[in-house]
Amino acid sequence: MVVAITDGDTLKVRCGEPGAFEQITIRLGAIDAPEKKMPFGNRSKQTLSDLCYQVQATITPKTKDRYGRTVGDVECRGLDAGAEQIRTGMAWVYERYAKGYEALYPLQEAARSAQVGLWSDPAPVPPWEWRHQ
Repeated sequence: MVVAITDGDTLKVRCGEPGAFEQITIRLGAIDAPEKKMPFGNRSKQTLSDLCYQVQATITPKTKDRYGRTVGDVECRGLDAGAEQIRTGMAWVYERYAKGYEALYPLQEAARSAQVGLWSDPAPVPPWEWRHQ
């Protein structure tokens, strides 16, 4: 069960059996969403929330990141959450970590061509560049 949405690429899930639940933070694999203070940051978070908040999710863990979060794939309402964030223009393909996720690139290009979401901005700044500033 998804119990919280941190931002457009991170959520918290409750796993386990009643009386022995564990809360785990999941970072969606191969995508990077705008930070909260960036343009589209709140919209990206809301889009992920609309798809996943308080629904049963299927989590496919891939690895752990340097913050101890589980990085993986999340399916909500029969849809891949990361792919949906890319398709709706609410995240970038995080090229540095996108090996094995080549199917995301056509979704990103379609969103860019249609100028949906963050692609409606004439010069969107990727989060990894914004954080570096």
